[in-house]
Amino acid sequence: MDKAYQKLIDGNRLYALSKKFDDPEYFKKLSLGQKPDYLWIGCSDSRVPANEVTSTESGEMFVHRNIANVVVHTDFNLMSVLEYAVTVLEVKHIIVCGHFGCGGVRAAMGSGSFGLVDNWLRNIKDVYFKHRAELDAITDEDKRADRLTELNVIEQVRNLAKTKIVQAAWSQGKKIEIHGWVYGLNNGLITELNVSHEEKDDIESIYRYKIDK
Repeated sequence: MDKAYQKLIDGNRLYALSKKFDDPEYFKKLSLGQKPDYLWIGCSDSRVPANEVTSTESGEMFVHRNIANVVVHTDFNLMSVLEYAVTVLEVKHIIVCGHFGCGGVRAAMGSGSFGLVDNWLRNIKDVYFKHRAELDAITDEDKRADRLTELNVIEQVRNLAKTKIVQAAWSQGKKIEIHGWVYGLNNGLITELNVSHEEKDDIESIYRYKIDK
């Protein structure tokens, strides 16, 4: 067996043993179900594991990841995760977390063609176009990419607030807050972008649904 592959199996054995050593009932309790307070929507980048960067345990965070942490209303994978998190798990916080140095964001800034992912990155190009005056004024390419990373997160937070799933929960009196964060690969720290939505009034009226309580 390939040694690189076997490393994962060996790592799993070590993980299981260490958890049982710390708490013999750990996996028994974990198997009873999950009740996380948080839904994490992050980038697929292997350097940004949600539980690890937030020091949370298994069962504390429901996670969805895709390239460049984009929220698209026609993405039934993400919408299914969102609906389950909101209606069944009843999470209290939804976090969109991007990261500086994101390859997807960087690719969306240029005119290169990368295959099927081009269709996905079009969503980030739309964010760039929306804020082109601000972004074009940033001459340093790295800083421009960092700012687009932030603006992309802010846009995805708003996209979540525009979903009928979230608005229905708000209409039912559920307390759900949506937050925007960016993780720094160079220092391991999360930056809050001070963008938070917790009711329909936080978005433009054209996006608000009339929902019976």
